[in-house]
Amino acid sequence: MSILPQISLRTPLPFDILSAQVVVAGLGSAFEGVYGSVVVRDAAGHVVAESNLMGGGNGFSLFHNAFGLGSPTTPEGTVTVQGTNPSGLPENAVSVTVPVTFGRTLMGGTYSGFTLHTVVPGDTLSGLADQFYGDGSKYGLIFTANRDILFDPNVIYVGEALRIPLA
Repeated sequence: MSILPQISLRTPLPFDILSAQVVVAGLGSAFEGVYGSVVVRDAAGHVVAESNLMGGGNGFSLFHNAFGLGSPTTPEGTVTVQGTNPSGLPENAVSVTVPVTFGRTLMGGTYSGFTLHTVVPGDTLSGLADQFYGDGSKYGLIFTANRDILFDPNVIYVGEALRIPLA
């Protein structure tokens, strides 16, 4: 048994906000130059993008690939890296799945990044939405972008660092 995981995904990290392109990078175990494949799905299960991950030789090595995303139907989705399995045996199948947010779908077409806001006394998601978007009813954009730390849109805590997605 290896002390290294068969796949160590470095990007995207869980709950990253993706733009028009996804970069997949990490450390993996290759077989004849092939690490495996990557599949990006939206929350409805639709394949948004897929690609092979190639590298050199056998053994552990870094891998990376950048490719465009299709049109997700939901703001939430997943990126799954499936390791190569030349044996075909189920016990040798290795995959890593991370949840992501599709920035363009979340923001209605254009996503340029995010700013960080540290919650202060009196902040609410609707107040932040009004401050950043001019419309308090858009609090769901902030909630979705922070679904790794927020579980109720009516409960935020002083000191939390929230991602505020920008168009």
